[in-house]
Amino acid sequence: MTIAPALPLRGLESDAVYLSTFLDTLKGLSVLVGHSYGGSVISHPAVAKDHLQALVFVSAFLPDSGESTGELNGRWLGSQLGEATTIVRPYPGGHDLYLNPEHFAAVYAADLPPATVSLMAAAQRPIDTAALGEAFHGSPMCRSIPSWAVLSTRDRSLPIGTQRFMAKRAASSVVEIEASHVTPVSQPKAVADVIAVAARSTAGAAKSTVA
Repeated sequence: MTIAPALPLRGLESDAVYLSTFLDTLKGLSVLVGHSYGGSVISHPAVAKDHLQALVFVSAFLPDSGESTGELNGRWLGSQLGEATTIVRPYPGGHDLYLNPEHFAAVYAADLPPATVSLMAAAQRPIDTAALGEAFHGSPMCRSIPSWAVLSTRDRSLPIGTQRFMAKRAASSVVEIEASHVTPVSQPKAVADVIAVAARSTAGAAKSTVA
């Protein structure tokens, strides 16, 4: 069974607590999968559970203690995320970050059909800018649970150099795929195959939870 909880995207700490509470409702062994910022959430110590058997990071952040998603994204050259390609809109209590629809394909989804890109751009869920600057403190989950990392070599949102650095540091099992940042959408079978390997390698068949 695969379950995809919708993270609030309001803050790293609060998103981790949200996911932790969600995980408490599951029974049996689980493989936890995070895409993009979701990798920062599943790295957070707050999501530690006895029934987690493996982590899978897909075009995702693998921060260490004291690091933020935004800082890591800017550490290497190659990201096209910035003021020219994003839109910030205030909401009560914060500021939401969107990808400008005009740049959605080039920055985020260059390997998808135009119709799919248009739909994703229109339906995108924003993230509070504060979440990108928030760091966690403590031991990241990859130090206590086996991890796999699917790296997207044509990623223009999260530079491949950053992805490789984080995956190597985390001692993750690495699979590189020629894909944009939306690897779960453009290369679903390749991603599913890695998740299956993670599940079989750690405890056999299990539930997969996607963040």
